[in-house]
Amino acid sequence: DAGLPAYAVVFDTPASVCELRNSERDRPIPKGTLRSQMTRFRDVLERLETEGFDAIHRHQPVAAVPPPIATASSQDSPAPMAQSHSFGLLVSRFDWDRPDMSAALASIARRAEEAGFRDLWVMDHFRQIRGVGRPWEDIPEAYTTLSYLAGVTERIRLGALVTGITHRHPVVLGKMIATLDVLSGGRATCGLGLAWDQEEHAAYGIEFPPTSERYARLEVTLRMLPLLWGKGSPEFEGVTFSAQELICYPRPIQDPIPILLGGSGEKRTLRLAARYADACNLLGNPGRVGHKVQVLLSHCEAEGRDPAQIEVTHLTNAMVAGDRGELRKRIDRLRGRDQSAEDFARRHNAGTTDDLVALFSSYAAAGADHSIVAMPDIAQEGSLEAFADVITSFASP
Repeated sequence: DAGLPAYAVVFDTPASVCELRNSERDRPIPKGTLRSQMTRFRDVLERLETEGFDAIHRHQPVAAVPPPIATASSQDSPAPMAQSHSFGLLVSRFDWDRPDMSAALASIARRAEEAGFRDLWVMDHFRQIRGVGRPWEDIPEAYTTLSYLAGVTERIRLGALVTGITHRHPVVLGKMIATLDVLSGGRATCGLGLAWDQEEHAAYGIEFPPTSERYARLEVTLRMLPLLWGKGSPEFEGVTFSAQELICYPRPIQDPIPILLGGSGEKRTLRLAARYADACNLLGNPGRVGHKVQVLLSHCEAEGRDPAQIEVTHLTNAMVAGDRGELRKRIDRLRGRDQSAEDFARRHNAGTTDDLVALFSSYAAAGADHSIVAMPDIAQEGSLEAFADVITSFASP
């Protein structure tokens, strides 16, 4: 009568499900009453078609919006868009259904470059880590892989997220990264971290010193690398190692190679980032990242460092599709039999383009300059191309 559109939404729950739910209630309704309700429901369905609704929507599979996306999308005032926000891509799994790993990896790298990702990262581990895959799954050595990627790409930056400080002698590592920089035409980033996987170290017989010693090694390496990459052949004295001559030829193209420090430790890691690094890499939701940024700012003030000199990056999962129907199809192709679509979506921040723009706007508002994403469908055609729409949403007009 008021001239407003009216819609009917039908929740056609199977009878067996209704009966099971009823049996689990503290005070179940009588079985006869339930059967009577379900019979009347069928009569209602028949009448709906004749009652003049503008449309009748029947239940369909639901793609649950992960909490970080829901929070980002529900703000009364959308977070201001950071026009300078950029994106990187982490290749963390290599269990693709393709016989030729090199061809598949080259395809991913070129597609990422074309989609507008600024940098491409691999993990520095010798076996696959828990939480990502199983120990016996394929994971090639990081710097051999990065050297290969340098030869199949042209613009995208390359780095390990992040190199464990215990994995290589610091001078050997510095020489490797300098070589990568030269052979890639100046596209290397040095990612460093404390190293954490004690089981991996034990499996391979690699020394895993106490935390305090690993921090000492990390700080010595942060001090040494710019000297190795610089002019001349200076002598170096450190508490964990010393060198008579730091010679590195050919010298890197970048002067200096940027150093990204991974980790969110507030007392020591972020202090080292404020003192030595060109970038930091944080984990967590936008609220947690925002807190860590404030800690970093306080360390910068104590160190007399301009915080604008340190790029704030963060790592998270992401999966995107243009609409919810396509998103559900992508989720169903990838999720395991024992994992619900909702759990998969939650773990991987699966959403539409608008969902992810809202999510990364929240990260930008929290102080992140750069988002690095791990995508479960990275090898599937269309996945990186769909994420290009997210990247474009943050491009300068």
